[in-house]
Amino acid sequence: MKAIGYEQAGPIDRTDALVDIELARPVPTGRDLLVEVEAISVNPVDTKVRQRAAPTAGEWKVLGWDAVGRVVEIGPEVTAFKVGDAVFYAGSIVRPGANSQYHLVDERIVGHAPKSLSKAEAAALPLTAITAWEMLFDRLDIRKPVPGAANAILIVGGAGGVGSIAIQLVRALTGVTVIATASRPETQAWVKELGAHHVIDHSKPLAAQVAALGIGAPAFVFSTTETHRHLAEIVELIAPQGRFGLIDDPDALDVMGFKRKAVSIHWELMFTRSMFGTPDMDVQGKLLDQVAGLIDGGQIRSTVTETLRPINAANLKKAHGVIESGKAKGKIVLEGF
Repeated sequence: MKAIGYEQAGPIDRTDALVDIELARPVPTGRDLLVEVEAISVNPVDTKVRQRAAPTAGEWKVLGWDAVGRVVEIGPEVTAFKVGDAVFYAGSIVRPGANSQYHLVDERIVGHAPKSLSKAEAAALPLTAITAWEMLFDRLDIRKPVPGAANAILIVGGAGGVGSIAIQLVRALTGVTVIATASRPETQAWVKELGAHHVIDHSKPLAAQVAALGIGAPAFVFSTTETHRHLAEIVELIAPQGRFGLIDDPDALDVMGFKRKAVSIHWELMFTRSMFGTPDMDVQGKLLDQVAGLIDGGQIRSTVTETLRPINAANLKKAHGVIESGKAKGKIVLEGF
């Protein structure tokens, strides 16, 4: 089968950073589905793994943690899917990725693909939707108010993949006010289009901009990027007893500033459940089914902003480059082998 991989970790400008390869078609066992991949999307995690993680000597590392496709074989313990089902999912970081024609994935972390979207549109959703949903409702618990705080959430990096879907989920499922950050006219317009009540510029100090809105100190802050740059401002602007969550990877993070306000700090990694095989691993599949229902009900929309065809090393390198530039808006999708 066709696939895209690498043998040595490193920067994207290397000629062998990502290459077209041929691999054996995998065989499903246990609760695995074998999916014929029709579309994928690219996330910051792809670029981070490519830069840092080398495969075992003599083997290829295949990335990719967003996929849409059709089930072509099932393992003997599968109960929720059948051959021919259209599915979407984000996979597991401890298994080979979905940048391949056929891919194995545990049925517990798979959802039935939205019926109203194209394959490319659906591929933009799984990883970011799971990340945003788990942060908003499992970690920050934004349906539970903070006494005395504005019932509002500041989403730092609102135009990125996770921010784009987080804005929509907050608007569709809660009455929480959304303050999103974006620094360019096109990204500011994008987050407004997605439903942000207020937009501020993360290239400028955040606390004064939030105060100027006149709504009070927000109960929640969700930082998707550059947390180390904004931390002091977040400490200043968040309400006492507020809840702060982040998903990026700062080299160091001095959180002592939050102690005075008794702010709780929450990390989110959507791979945790599949990585550790947690007893509630199947909630991710159910979550994706709920996301598909919101899509098909017209309550939220895909965040795809660019589609590249076909799925090959050249287009995948182009997508990695855009993400590493820090200028991505929404999601980049590749479609069709």
